[in-house]
Amino acid sequence: MRAIISVSDKAGVADFAQSLSQLGFEIFSTGGTKKALAEAKVPVKSVSEITGFPEILDGRVKTLHPIIYGGILARRDLPEHMAQLAENNIEAIDLVAVNLYPFVQTVSRDGVSLDEAVENIDIGGPTLIRAAAKNFPSVIVVVDPADYQPVLEKLGQGSVELAERKRMAQKAFQHVAIYDTAISQYLRQDMEAFPGEMTIALKKRYGLRYGENPHQPAAFYAEQRVGAKQDTGITWAKQLWGKELSFNNILDADAAWGVVTDFSAPTVAVIKHTNPCGLASHNDIAEAYRRALTGDPVAAFGGIVASNRPVNLAAAKEIGATFYEVVIAPEYEAEALETLKRKQNLRILIAELPPGYGASPTGYLDFRRVKGGFLVQSSDSLPEDSVSLKTVTKREPTEVERGDLLFAWRAVKHVKSNAIVLAKDKTLLGMGAGQPSRIVGVELALARAGKGAKGSVLASDAMFPFADSVETAARGGVTAIIQPGGSMRDEDSIKAADEHNMAMVFTGTRHFRH
Repeated sequence: MRAIISVSDKAGVADFAQSLSQLGFEIFSTGGTKKALAEAKVPVKSVSEITGFPEILDGRVKTLHPIIYGGILARRDLPEHMAQLAENNIEAIDLVAVNLYPFVQTVSRDGVSLDEAVENIDIGGPTLIRAAAKNFPSVIVVVDPADYQPVLEKLGQGSVELAERKRMAQKAFQHVAIYDTAISQYLRQDMEAFPGEMTIALKKRYGLRYGENPHQPAAFYAEQRVGAKQDTGITWAKQLWGKELSFNNILDADAAWGVVTDFSAPTVAVIKHTNPCGLASHNDIAEAYRRALTGDPVAAFGGIVASNRPVNLAAAKEIGATFYEVVIAPEYEAEALETLKRKQNLRILIAELPPGYGASPTGYLDFRRVKGGFLVQSSDSLPEDSVSLKTVTKREPTEVERGDLLFAWRAVKHVKSNAIVLAKDKTLLGMGAGQPSRIVGVELALARAGKGAKGSVLASDAMFPFADSVETAARGGVTAIIQPGGSMRDEDSIKAADEHNMAMVFTGTRHFRH
């Protein structure tokens, strides 16, 4: 029996090869893997001893040879295949263990040149994997070190059954597909964002107990994406405390982190069902939390808290007074962490702030699942200083109103459409989310804010189709409005605002979040 072993991830490979040798396999290898096996005293030969041909072109051509692929691809159940092997002095190859260069990690390093990236495109490796996987009834293909021990156990018992060979073949084809996706992404970076064909590479982070409901099986996958830092956000957050995250916890935590990392000022958000029911910016993070909680202290129960600044002891004490499912921050003071750990059911996450945070946010492709396909768009990742305010009323907003309008405009993009936000002192007072009628959203926001609505500002994620929303806001005590504009009836809304001495500014930008 013969085996070819050539791996980038060398974890456990020496023990695997040694055990294969003891089971009667003749081991062949190349380059760094051969050196590692030889140093571990594993009997190993060069692939060139099979081919009778040296490695050429700086290692670009090592295994690409009919003797190799004949030995892999010959069907053992077809006498004519085996006869052709004999006629051409080719011996069968029974096991291929290959995994590929870490292309994503290589090209994600700063300063990597195109030449260096191209040299890290593996040709022989994927070809070996695909050939072995195609002929899985006859050849064992191993791309994952986690499969070394199960394969050895099966071989020790006599053979690896067809179902297990098929499972590893599926894993092998997926391994190559993810690798090819990464290369395609890298080469596409300076091309159109929406090509004619596109694949998404996903790697399982962990299984979940269930999905949105207990009868729905679920798992959590991370996108393998070239050109972006891979270990930021909720996907790669580190859990410091608490029981495992649920499907809904992850959705809400992602929404919470998305809100606070959209603000450069110290900010705390309280999230319920992916909407911010509380949000505030303040230089004192504990005060920011206290103000955020006033947005809806009832809805906050069982929600998610996120902070874009380290959580200190004062903030931790405040947070600990309410039951939450998850707390997320970029850092925790030691005493703060110990205080939060007193809550047995609280999940505590630490997440790295995203690239470009506080200056120029990094955009990404946003995928939305529909049955049978995906909608793909660029993310709504406009920097804070990109907002251009056009006053359309007789009265200009005051400096205080202007600050609150910009806060509210940043907040409203994170609320489900039709979205309305009321804010004052950079604190969310009330919001209306997901209402078919925009005026109902205004009414809900006013009801939640109560008396606090007096002197507040209002943000609408899209234009007002009628003046009724402006008139309702005025009756509730709102003094200034920010909205995209662009309605056929803009003049009606402007006239209503003027009649109530309200300031209104247009942004020319919409923030729908369906």
